[in-house]
Amino acid sequence: MIASYLAVITGLVLLTWSADRFVGGAAALARILGAPPLLIGITIVGIGTSAPEILVSLSASLNGTPNLAVGNAIGSNITNVALVLGLTALITPLSVHSGVLQREWPMVLVVSILAFIFCADLHLSTWEGGALILGFVAVFAWMIHVGRADRSGDPMLEEIASHEEELPEMSNRAAWLWVAVGLLMLPLSAQLLVFGATNIAQHYGVSDLVIGLTIVAIGTSLPELAASLAGALRNEADLAVGNILGSNLFNLLLVLGIPGLLSSPLLDSSVRSRDLPMMLGVTLAAFLMAWSWRGSARISRVEGAALLGAFIVYELILAADINLI
Repeated sequence: MIASYLAVITGLVLLTWSADRFVGGAAALARILGAPPLLIGITIVGIGTSAPEILVSLSASLNGTPNLAVGNAIGSNITNVALVLGLTALITPLSVHSGVLQREWPMVLVVSILAFIFCADLHLSTWEGGALILGFVAVFAWMIHVGRADRSGDPMLEEIASHEEELPEMSNRAAWLWVAVGLLMLPLSAQLLVFGATNIAQHYGVSDLVIGLTIVAIGTSLPELAASLAGALRNEADLAVGNILGSNLFNLLLVLGIPGLLSSPLLDSSVRSRDLPMMLGVTLAAFLMAWSWRGSARISRVEGAALLGAFIVYELILAADINLI
């Protein structure tokens, strides 16, 4: 079991590192080829920062453990809203722009409801997975269109595009090298993580779904947590909302769509009764917390503590369900 735990830890570290290297190299190549910064930010950086979840979903689906991929998608969204937004708001209140409340957040809610409907019969079919991926393509095209028109005042697009400005300049040779390293290490590290997580699940008699909801989901959400906390410390906490909304859209449309399209998995009944209601609940709660009817569109420290408390309770429920407590 030590080897399995080491595989999970090493896989998570290498996934984060190789995704960062790949994004840096690919963005540098795009600059060399003359691509606009916004296009680089939304395409290469936007997808690249979700690469850990995407590669884990792909690897799990191809290795016969699609429920791990489903758990990763749902668990990452719960972690992003309840843990990442909650902890960030606890440090400093999160400002929420009206455009986000009118466009992106309702979009996340609609996609969350759609995911619930697709999974309600405990079967994520091939056509449902395909529909989610087509939805990702549509959202992606919309992001590029809106970004080209005017991204000012839109934290989700600002957050995605701002990462491009932070990437270091590279030579052509260095860019190609890091792209190659990323393309090699991303699937290998995802495979390592799935291998270790699957072994742990089998050893303790825990379902792949629960491993995806806990170890894998929290691990692959660590970059979002680090980015949001760093933004809060730089007094740019409002961008944390855009970061989370973009990540959650990618998770539900692409990361959840992959196992449906490739494996058409049967799902555990707890997905319908426990996990999807929790995901919808915290997403709706955070939206209502930020709603500007009270005069200020923000998530306060008290509300951040409530989200964080909900995350802790959810993790305790998971632990109780697998007889850890």
